[in-house]
Amino acid sequence: MRMILIGPPGAGKGTQAQRLVQTFGIPHISSGDMLREAVAAGTLLGQTAAGFMKEGLLVPDEVVIGMVIERIAREDCARGFMLDGFPRTRPQAEALDEALARASVALDAVVLIEVPDALILERVTGRRSDPQTGTIYHLRFSPPPPEAEGRLVHRADDTAEACSARLEKYHRETTPVVPFYEGKGLLKRVDGVGSPDEVLLRISAALQTVQTAN
Repeated sequence: MRMILIGPPGAGKGTQAQRLVQTFGIPHISSGDMLREAVAAGTLLGQTAAGFMKEGLLVPDEVVIGMVIERIAREDCARGFMLDGFPRTRPQAEALDEALARASVALDAVVLIEVPDALILERVTGRRSDPQTGTIYHLRFSPPPPEAEGRLVHRADDTAEACSARLEKYHRETTPVVPFYEGKGLLKRVDGVGSPDEVLLRISAALQTVQTAN
Protein backbone atom coordinates (compact mmCIF):
# COMPACT_ATOMS: atom_id res chain seq x y z
CA MET A 1 0.00 0.00 0.00
CA ARG A 2 1.55 3.27 -1.18
CA MET A 3 -0.45 6.08 0.32
CA ILE A 4 -0.55 9.69 1.45
CA LEU A 5 -2.45 10.76 4.58
CA ILE A 6 -3.87 14.29 4.65
CA GLY A 7 -6.33 16.23 6.75
CA PRO A 8 -6.63 19.38 8.86
CA PRO A 9 -4.60 19.83 12.05
CA GLY A 10 -6.44 18.16 14.91
CA ALA A 11 -8.20 15.63 12.66
CA GLY A 12 -6.42 12.69 14.28
CA LYS A 13 -3.91 11.90 11.54
CA GLY A 14 -1.19 10.99 14.03
CA THR A 15 -3.37 8.44 15.80
CA GLN A 16 -4.53 6.85 12.56
CA ALA A 17 -1.03 6.84 11.05
CA GLN A 18 0.28 4.77 13.95
CA ARG A 19 -2.49 2.22 13.50
CA LEU A 20 -2.35 2.04 9.71
CA VAL A 21 1.39 1.42 9.46
CA GLN A 22 0.91 -1.52 11.82
CA THR A 23 -2.05 -2.82 9.83
CA PHE A 24 -0.24 -2.72 6.49
CA GLY A 25 3.31 -3.32 7.73
CA ILE A 26 4.65 -0.20 6.02
CA PRO A 27 6.85 2.66 7.27
CA HIS A 28 5.37 5.98 8.35
CA ILE A 29 7.33 8.67 6.51
CA SER A 30 6.81 12.00 8.23
CA SER A 31 8.32 14.91 6.34
CA GLY A 32 9.79 16.38 9.53
CA ASP A 33 11.33 13.10 10.70
CA MET A 34 12.67 12.38 7.22
CA LEU A 35 14.32 15.80 7.05
CA ARG A 36 15.94 15.47 10.48
CA GLU A 37 17.15 11.95 9.66
CA ALA A 38 18.75 13.04 6.38
CA VAL A 39 20.49 15.97 8.07
CA ALA A 40 21.75 13.75 10.91
CA ALA A 41 22.98 11.10 8.44
CA GLY A 42 24.86 13.74 6.47
CA THR A 43 23.50 12.66 3.09
CA LEU A 44 24.08 14.99 0.16
CA LEU A 45 20.46 16.14 0.27
CA GLY A 46 20.65 16.36 4.06
CA GLN A 47 23.67 18.64 3.84
CA THR A 48 21.86 20.80 1.30
CA ALA A 49 18.82 21.02 3.57
CA ALA A 50 21.00 21.83 6.59
CA GLY A 51 22.47 24.80 4.73
CA PHE A 52 19.02 26.32 4.23
CA MET A 53 17.96 25.55 7.80
CA LYS A 54 21.04 27.23 9.27
CA GLU A 55 20.08 30.38 7.38
CA GLY A 56 16.57 30.16 8.80
CA LEU A 57 15.13 29.44 5.33
CA LEU A 58 12.56 26.90 4.22
CA VAL A 59 14.04 23.82 2.56
CA PRO A 60 13.14 24.04 -1.18
CA ASP A 61 10.48 21.64 -2.46
CA GLU A 62 12.88 19.98 -4.89
CA VAL A 63 15.19 19.04 -2.00
CA VAL A 64 12.34 17.59 0.08
CA ILE A 65 11.01 15.68 -2.93
CA GLY A 66 14.48 14.33 -3.58
CA MET A 67 14.54 13.05 -0.01
CA VAL A 68 11.13 11.42 -0.46
CA ILE A 69 12.28 9.57 -3.58
CA GLU A 70 15.49 8.55 -1.83
CA ARG A 71 13.56 7.37 1.24
CA ILE A 72 10.94 5.27 -0.57
CA ALA A 73 13.68 3.50 -2.52
CA ARG A 74 14.86 1.86 0.70
CA GLU A 75 14.17 -1.80 1.37
CA ASP A 76 11.58 -1.22 4.10
CA CYS A 77 9.33 0.48 1.52
CA ALA A 78 9.17 -2.58 -0.72
CA ARG A 79 5.64 -3.34 0.51
CA GLY A 80 4.59 0.31 0.48
CA PHE A 81 4.76 3.45 2.58
CA MET A 82 2.68 6.20 4.14
CA LEU A 83 3.62 9.81 3.48
CA ASP A 84 2.47 12.25 6.15
CA GLY A 85 3.02 16.01 6.19
CA PHE A 86 3.95 16.26 2.52
CA PRO A 87 2.75 17.45 0.07
CA ARG A 88 1.24 20.48 1.80
CA THR A 89 0.47 22.53 -1.33
CA ARG A 90 -0.79 21.83 -4.84
CA PRO A 91 2.55 22.75 -6.49
CA GLN A 92 4.25 20.27 -4.15
CA ALA A 93 1.69 17.61 -5.06
CA GLU A 94 2.23 18.19 -8.77
CA ALA A 95 6.03 18.12 -8.43
CA LEU A 96 5.90 14.98 -6.29
CA ASP A 97 3.62 13.32 -8.83
CA GLU A 98 6.17 13.98 -11.59
CA ALA A 99 9.05 12.71 -9.43
CA LEU A 100 7.16 9.51 -8.55
CA ALA A 101 6.40 8.93 -12.22
CA ARG A 102 10.10 9.27 -13.08
CA ALA A 103 10.88 6.76 -10.31
CA SER A 104 8.18 4.39 -11.66
CA VAL A 105 6.30 4.51 -8.35
CA ALA A 106 2.49 4.65 -8.44
CA LEU A 107 0.39 5.77 -5.47
CA ASP A 108 -2.49 3.52 -4.44
CA ALA A 109 -4.50 6.04 -2.46
CA VAL A 110 -4.63 9.46 -0.82
CA VAL A 111 -6.69 9.32 2.37
CA LEU A 112 -8.37 12.56 3.46
CA ILE A 113 -9.64 12.57 7.04
CA GLU A 114 -12.45 15.13 7.18
CA VAL A 115 -13.50 16.84 10.42
CA PRO A 116 -15.53 20.09 10.67
CA ASP A 117 -13.57 23.13 11.84
CA ALA A 118 -15.92 23.67 14.78
CA LEU A 119 -15.23 20.19 16.15
CA ILE A 120 -11.48 20.58 15.66
CA LEU A 121 -11.59 23.82 17.63
CA GLU A 122 -13.46 22.04 20.42
CA ARG A 123 -11.00 19.14 20.37
CA VAL A 124 -7.92 21.35 20.45
CA THR A 125 -8.99 24.09 22.86
CA GLY A 126 -10.23 21.54 25.39
CA ARG A 127 -6.88 19.76 25.63
CA ARG A 128 -4.87 20.01 28.84
CA SER A 129 -1.56 18.35 29.67
CA ASP A 130 -0.33 17.07 33.02
CA PRO A 131 3.32 18.17 33.40
CA GLN A 132 3.84 15.63 36.16
CA THR A 133 2.74 12.52 34.25
CA GLY A 134 2.80 13.71 30.63
CA THR A 135 -0.83 12.61 30.22
CA ILE A 136 -3.03 14.55 27.79
CA TYR A 137 -6.63 15.08 28.90
CA HIS A 138 -9.65 16.77 27.36
CA LEU A 139 -12.02 18.76 29.52
CA ARG A 140 -15.06 17.20 27.80
CA PHE A 141 -14.01 13.98 26.07
CA SER A 142 -11.42 12.69 28.56
CA PRO A 143 -11.70 14.63 31.83
CA PRO A 144 -8.75 14.61 34.24
CA PRO A 145 -9.04 13.12 37.72
CA PRO A 146 -9.74 15.66 40.48
CA GLU A 147 -6.22 15.34 41.93
CA ALA A 148 -4.66 16.45 38.63
CA GLU A 149 -6.89 19.43 37.87
CA GLY A 150 -4.80 21.99 39.74
CA ARG A 151 -1.59 21.28 37.83
CA LEU A 152 -2.91 20.99 34.28
CA VAL A 153 -1.36 23.17 31.58
CA HIS A 154 -3.11 24.72 28.57
CA ARG A 155 -0.44 24.90 25.86
CA ALA A 156 -0.09 28.11 23.87
CA ASP A 157 -0.65 26.27 20.57
CA ASP A 158 -3.93 24.84 21.88
CA THR A 159 -5.68 28.20 22.11
CA ALA A 160 -8.57 29.14 19.83
CA GLU A 161 -6.44 31.81 18.13
CA ALA A 162 -3.56 29.43 17.38
CA CYS A 163 -5.88 26.66 16.20
CA SER A 164 -7.85 29.02 13.96
CA ALA A 165 -4.61 30.26 12.39
CA ARG A 166 -3.50 26.67 11.64
CA LEU A 167 -6.88 25.83 10.12
CA GLU A 168 -6.85 28.97 7.98
CA LYS A 169 -3.39 28.06 6.68
CA TYR A 170 -4.53 24.48 5.97
CA HIS A 171 -7.56 25.64 3.97
CA ARG A 172 -5.50 28.21 2.08
CA GLU A 173 -2.49 26.02 1.25
CA THR A 174 -3.41 22.34 1.57
CA THR A 175 -7.07 22.11 0.57
CA PRO A 176 -6.16 22.71 -3.13
CA VAL A 177 -4.32 19.35 -3.00
CA VAL A 178 -7.69 17.60 -2.66
CA PRO A 179 -9.10 18.25 -6.17
CA PHE A 180 -5.69 17.38 -7.66
CA TYR A 181 -5.74 13.86 -6.23
CA GLU A 182 -9.49 13.55 -6.73
CA GLY A 183 -8.95 14.20 -10.43
CA LYS A 184 -6.43 11.38 -10.53
CA GLY A 185 -8.92 8.96 -8.95
CA LEU A 186 -6.77 8.45 -5.85
CA LEU A 187 -8.69 10.36 -3.18
CA LYS A 188 -10.51 8.48 -0.41
CA ARG A 189 -12.64 10.75 1.75
CA VAL A 190 -13.13 9.47 5.31
CA ASP A 191 -15.38 10.89 8.01
CA GLY A 192 -13.06 11.65 10.93
CA VAL A 193 -15.85 12.23 13.47
CA GLY A 194 -16.07 9.46 16.04
CA SER A 195 -13.76 7.30 18.11
CA PRO A 196 -10.31 6.35 16.77
CA ASP A 197 -11.58 2.79 16.29
CA GLU A 198 -14.56 3.96 14.25
CA VAL A 199 -12.39 6.16 12.03
CA LEU A 200 -9.90 3.33 11.53
CA LEU A 201 -12.70 1.03 10.36
CA ARG A 202 -13.79 3.65 7.80
CA ILE A 203 -10.25 4.09 6.50
CA SER A 204 -9.74 0.33 6.29
CA ALA A 205 -13.00 -0.05 4.36
CA ALA A 206 -11.96 2.69 1.91
CA LEU A 207 -8.55 1.10 1.38
CA GLN A 208 -10.09 -2.34 0.97
CA THR A 209 -11.52 -1.20 -2.35
CA VAL A 210 -7.99 -0.27 -3.46
CA GLN A 211 -6.62 -3.67 -2.47
CA THR A 212 -9.47 -5.43 -4.21
CA ALA A 213 -8.85 -3.42 -7.39
CA ASN A 214 -5.18 -4.31 -7.29
